[in-house]
Amino acid sequence: MNALKQRIFFACTALMMSVLSFAQDAHFSQYYANPIYLNPAFAGLERCPTVHTNYRNQYPELGVYQTYSASYDQYVDKLNGGVALMTLRDDAGNGALNLTEVSAVYSYHLEVNRKFTLLSGFQATFRQRTLDWGQFTFPDMIDPFYGFVLPTQEVQPGNNFNNHLDLSFGMLGFTDKWYIGVVGHHLTEPNEAFLSQSRLPIKLTAHAGANLPLGRKRLHNSLQSYLVPNVVYQTQGSASQLTAGLSFARGPLAGGLAVRQGSFNPDAVIFILGITPPDVPWTFGYSYDYTISDLTNTLGGSHEVSLGYKFPCRVRSSKLKALKCPKF
Repeated sequence: MNALKQRIFFACTALMMSVLSFAQDAHFSQYYANPIYLNPAFAGLERCPTVHTNYRNQYPELGVYQTYSASYDQYVDKLNGGVALMTLRDDAGNGALNLTEVSAVYSYHLEVNRKFTLLSGFQATFRQRTLDWGQFTFPDMIDPFYGFVLPTQEVQPGNNFNNHLDLSFGMLGFTDKWYIGVVGHHLTEPNEAFLSQSRLPIKLTAHAGANLPLGRKRLHNSLQSYLVPNVVYQTQGSASQLTAGLSFARGPLAGGLAVRQGSFNPDAVIFILGITPPDVPWTFGYSYDYTISDLTNTLGGSHEVSLGYKFPCRVRSSKLKALKCPKF
């Protein structure tokens, strides 16, 4: 019976998304482990070539909502900024409803003064949404004894593909102690519907935080501890989301706790653990979303894994300071 309820739950949700296309963007709890997706202005910030990969499994008890992303970025001296390539795949219903994105990004880096740096990111994205009607199941297909064996009366959309181009713009300002950014995604408001017309609303994001050293570093090789508060607010159409977190980092280990608030009620408490081994150019992060909304945690919350790798490179002397923000 539980499996039957789950299939009906997804069928109703997916039908509404496919016909009306009131979908919202995929989100990641480890937003700073996926910086280009959060804000295109982050491109080239690490100076050396950097790769970020992310995987999110939402409601694992259903086993139907999974999101993958990967990005590559680096700083280019001749462009006075960073470039990036990013791809994202969002699967719902084991392939019934999919979204694929491929993005090209350029970020212009400007040192306003010795203490403040401003980055401006421009992003162009090719988006493809696909619908596999054969994967859908509906309540009118249920036979009391044999399950999903009856034909459905639901009308199949005439078009199972939707391709379009999209534009986004973001800005990021920072000093050695704090940072703040704003982003506008989907500035072209593309039509995503498989039937009729339905524009994808502009998504506006504001994020900020600080990097607060704890105590003094007494010895050259001693470990410095940091406290990193951060907040991300996003609004898209009639939906909004506020995530406030606090991270603690010392040496190779980092941990954090965040709370995500939805439009009308609390959504989840997020537990984050990160590892940045010394003298090794990679980072690893894991987070778990414990659902506290009316849906409760019966569907298993959400698991998220991130992996980053920074390639070695020669960095020319630059007055631009590095931004110390959460890595997970």
